[in-house]
Amino acid sequence: MLLPYMNSGVVEAGCDEAGRGCLAGAVYAAAVILPPDFRNELLNDSKQLSEKQRYALRPLIEEAALAWAVGVVTPQEIDRINILNASFLAMHRAIEQLTVTPQHLLIDGNRFKPYPGIAHTCVVKGDGKYEAIAAASILAKTYRDDYMNELHEKYPMYDWKSNKGYPTKAHRAAIAHYGPSPYHRLSFQLLERQLSIF
Repeated sequence: MLLPYMNSGVVEAGCDEAGRGCLAGAVYAAAVILPPDFRNELLNDSKQLSEKQRYALRPLIEEAALAWAVGVVTPQEIDRINILNASFLAMHRAIEQLTVTPQHLLIDGNRFKPYPGIAHTCVVKGDGKYEAIAAASILAKTYRDDYMNELHEKYPMYDWKSNKGYPTKAHRAAIAHYGPSPYHRLSFQLLERQLSIF
């Protein structure tokens, strides 16, 4: 059973990101403030749910949430500031779009760059512990999947519809064959052995 909050009587936003380990595409993050009485038996860490379950939960979360937002950091920004900083920036971009200002942030993971004026707590595997982080993980994952599906239409050779930019064997083979797309993260090790791709 996921916990509804960490601090009773405090407006808490859960934050999580998606796409950190990918070779291609933007990194997405979501921030979600759920009402204290929100309950859904299906709600869980997005990685524990099927694609169908994630997409079924998304509108329920958006409808019930007191506020929610999604932040995006491009592959070019990732290459410039590195993926860890890009993950923090994506969360900050989501938080700053919230129409309700949270008093406390629940961050999935073990590190975070403090958001000005709002206290935070990092929770390792928080998407399997707190409702608001689980909700954020579902929004971040589904919105990023939508984006990768769109990119797949432009670049079908990388099979992003299936791998969503993650480093599968087929994805790496396509990079070796076709070279990187404008959406690949050039600061990442795109090939298993450091073969030249330029």
